[in-house]
Amino acid sequence: MPFNLNDRIEFHMGPSAIGAPDDLEAAIVDFIDRARDSLDVAIQEVESRAITEAFVRARQRGVRVRIVLEQDYLRAGNPPADPFAEGGAEDEENRALFAAMLRANIDARADYNPEIFHQKFIVRDSGKSRRALLAGSTNFTPTGVGRNLNHVVILHDQRVCNEYDLEFEEIWTGTFGRKRNRHDPSPRNNRVAGLRVRALFAPDHAPEMEIMKQILKARERIDFAIFTFSQSSGIDDALVAMSQAGLTVRGIFDSGQGNRDWAATRLVANAGGEAFLASRKNGLGKLHHKLMVIDSSLVIAGSFNYTGPANRLNDENILLIGDLDEDDPDAQADQEALAAFALEEIERMIAAHGVAVPAAP
Repeated sequence: MPFNLNDRIEFHMGPSAIGAPDDLEAAIVDFIDRARDSLDVAIQEVESRAITEAFVRARQRGVRVRIVLEQDYLRAGNPPADPFAEGGAEDEENRALFAAMLRANIDARADYNPEIFHQKFIVRDSGKSRRALLAGSTNFTPTGVGRNLNHVVILHDQRVCNEYDLEFEEIWTGTFGRKRNRHDPSPRNNRVAGLRVRALFAPDHAPEMEIMKQILKARERIDFAIFTFSQSSGIDDALVAMSQAGLTVRGIFDSGQGNRDWAATRLVANAGGEAFLASRKNGLGKLHHKLMVIDSSLVIAGSFNYTGPANRLNDENILLIGDLDEDDPDAQADQEALAAFALEEIERMIAAHGVAVPAAP
């Protein structure tokens, strides 16, 4: 079951097909099906038929649907001899579903970012009581919702949605990534169900620096589950410093990324941290989370991988939910309950898929 705080903050961990608690595709489809007047969608890829059908249903009932996708999944890397022939080519399902959305009169377009358009969010509806945001690490693909370990965060809050509105309008007009011609306002401190929530967008807000700052504020422990974690990010240096200072640093990496020479896996292990690789067993595709929990209290989630390109070039977003300096007992208890939900899934992943990485002799 997902975490739900007063019907204002929802946290879904999936997929249930490989042992996680929640059905991510069902959560995304349900979110779309509840739209009444608008859906603004920034997503790297749409390859799920069920999610595409939900977008079509929304448009057919009069919802304005605008979608921006990463163009690389719509183009053919190796153009076929006959480009007018259907089927057989890589990413053909992406193109077929994109065409279906266009035929349904959905305003769908490809991004203009020469780097990776890596966003994963939907802003729903305009009425204050119905406004909601869906974000997280999940791509809208069969593997993203069925075989890769991911999360979805849903926030019912007008102020947070307003910030994502501004980001979406930049994306819609192509002013993002290296093509930005204006700058985002500074991140705001919002309160959702009593918890502090801050949204940051890369590259303008440099999420890497914010994550490093929060790590350096930790007093006891840092736990994480991360797909791509490069030694070029700087976050690894902060984790090493905290591990050497005596804090518990414990995390699980995707094995396909974590085994690379440039990965921070060995660096964390050699500094005294507990590092695990998620082996491709028990039906697992990839560990695709971008998730961190600090002092069993602050949760950092979203689309942002811990790499230099993600910080400088790609289009990304992260959410910080909670506050390490929280002095309200009720808010502290609620954010610890949210963090406990994330920590339980991190521990489950380590138990089900983790292979310990030993420190170098």
